[in-house]
Amino acid sequence: MYFAALLARTEDGWKASDTELDDVETLSDLTDLAREATVDDDTVIVFIEQEDAWFGLVRVDGEEDPRIYVSDAAAAARSSYGEILLTDELLGRDPEDPDVLEELVDLDGTEDGEPDQETEVEDDGEESTPGDSAVVPAGPLGDAGVLADLGLSEKDLMALDTDALAEIADVLGAADVLETVQ
Repeated sequence: MYFAALLARTEDGWKASDTELDDVETLSDLTDLAREATVDDDTVIVFIEQEDAWFGLVRVDGEEDPRIYVSDAAAAARSSYGEILLTDELLGRDPEDPDVLEELVDLDGTEDGEPDQETEVEDDGEESTPGDSAVVPAGPLGDAGVLADLGLSEKDLMALDTDALAEIADVLGAADVLETVQ
């Protein structure tokens, strides 16, 4: 189960709204949604959380590029909403790199049902290829200083685990408005 909310900073304080992400397919869509939540190009923070498995923050300040933080990239990669946040840039991949396509598509010519020599079966029955962990690392990824100027240091953000969004909202002074949309 997911929870997603927008927090828009205004001159009167934070305004919160829950949001549906059904029509959001890309980071650009999410950024546009955030920009629509404010009138004066104020700061907007998008919170996305999946049942204590991971959370993500996207900060949009006017027309600047969004700043992204994901608490557990490997967990987020298994989620359709997490995949929106895990851009090639955030993962350090070059989308123009021809080797990226070979990583995504099995072109080695092995027969159906016959694993290639580089594929291993994990304890949970899932197949993995050496180097998968390099593609999407376990643990935090992105701009850990995304909220530093708002009172939440990198160290404190990276230490958050369960109920992270409530703790973040508390530090921002937006706990009451976030609670109204939860």
